[in-house]
This record gives sequence, structure tokens and C-alpha cells, in this order.
Amino acid sequence: MTQDIDTKGPDINNSVIIDKNELGIAYVTINRAHAYNALSLGCMQSLLTAFADCSSDASVRVIVLAGSGKGFCAGHDLAEMRSHPERTFQQQTIDTCATLMLAITQSPKPVIAKVHGVATAAGCQLVASCDLVVADKRARFATPGINLGLFCSTPMVPLSRNVSKKHAMEMLLLGDFISAQRAYEMGFVNRLAPADQLNQLVDELAAKIASKSSMTLKTGKQAFYQQIDKNISEAYDYCGQVMVDNMMTHDAQEGIDAFIAKRDPVWQDK
Repeated sequence: MTQDIDTKGPDINNSVIIDKNELGIAYVTINRAHAYNALSLGCMQSLLTAFADCSSDASVRVIVLAGSGKGFCAGHDLAEMRSHPERTFQQQTIDTCATLMLAITQSPKPVIAKVHGVATAAGCQLVASCDLVVADKRARFATPGINLGLFCSTPMVPLSRNVSKKHAMEMLLLGDFISAQRAYEMGFVNRLAPADQLNQLVDELAAKIASKSSMTLKTGKQAFYQQIDKNISEAYDYCGQVMVDNMMTHDAQEGIDAFIAKRDPVWQDK
């Protein structure tokens, strides 16, 4: 099932496409190939609508975020931002971007970034906000704002939570492209694939995740992001409570019983 999301704001064409399949995988594609999928205000609003739709849809178990055309995403639409120099528009753009990144992180569904071409600036921020990243071996990543006199301060937020401080600062201070292989070595990318195998690898990974209990996926994703910034004692207290609550659920009991009986579990997502 394919669904076009009408763009609000300055875009006149549909800038986001949603395609859902019977496995519970929702493919959210940025559809601004003419602008290298730059994140205009309207595009970000459409992405917010798409993530709200997929996050609330019980049939969706995992979300794949991709870009159309030659690359994943070139970051903010700088031409649009320069054509609206007033502070209110700049603030709205940055605030909407932050809301979008949080919507990805806070979605109860795991989100996989499927990256080809380049992901730069806010496009790199999108990648960093996703839970998993699969990249074409030829893909490249950069936070090049420093070269334009505009430090990538907001992309820095998820980037610095994905890689080491030294690696993050290297990308932010130099503004150079790094290869997919280098991104993989830094821990920014989970899997690499030749261009002709990217779709297959993403589909296989998404299908494997979609086969799990959606209740358990939601519980685990939420707990991961909640505990990550706590000190270790607080993290154990929090996650211990999460695990006890999880143990009381149907799917946890079903999963354990299935393991003991050496059979496949039957999830009820509760």
C-alpha cells in the first residue's frame, strides 16, 4: 500500500511517500530528488506526518527511512532558508527539525536508515537519529557546516551520541566527507552493502525485526533511550523495573514457554 503525504508549507509536490507491506514494514521515502532531498520546512512537516502515521499504525512493526534519486539527504534546504532571512522562519525551521529528530527517536517502532549517495548536515542528523543504519558501500557522510560559516550545532546532538567525542569533533571541525567504510569503523553505520544489494539487505534486516513482538520492540527501544544518559546506578534501577514489567506481559511468558518447549512463539503484541 503506497500513500503520498501532501506537503505543507512552501513545497507544492508530494515530498514524502509511504509504502507499507504485509510484513509490517513501512518504507518512508523523502521524495525531493530534484533538491537532493533537502529538508525544506514543508518536507519536514510531511515527514512528521509520516512518522506519526507509522508510529500509530498497529500493523507497522518497523520503519525504513530512505531518500529518492541520487542520494539520501543533503541537509536543510539552504536556498529556502536564505530566501526567508527573518528570524522567525529560521527558528521555525530549526524547531521543526528538532521535533522531527525526536519523533524518530521516540517512535515506538524501530527505524532503519537506508543510505545511498550522500547524507550531509541535517541529512547526517537524520541518519544519526535512526536506530540502525545500512549504507551503500559508496555512500558518504559529512557535517560540512563549518565550511559555510554555519557550525552543524543541531546535527551535533545525535552525532555526538552515536560516535566517540573525538570522532564527532573530527567530523564537525573539518567538515570533510567520510566514506561509508570509515563511518562503519566509527560505529556510525551498522551494515554495508554493495549498491545492488542494499535493498535486499535492508529488507532482510527489517523483516527479521518485524518478526519480533511489537510490544517487546517498543519496550526495548524506549528503555534504551531512557537509560542511556542516566548514571549506571540509576540505569540499573530503571531497567530493572522495565524488565520486571516486561516479564509480566503475555509475550514474554509466551516467548519463554516457546523456548522451553522448543517451538516458535505466537506473539499477541501485549
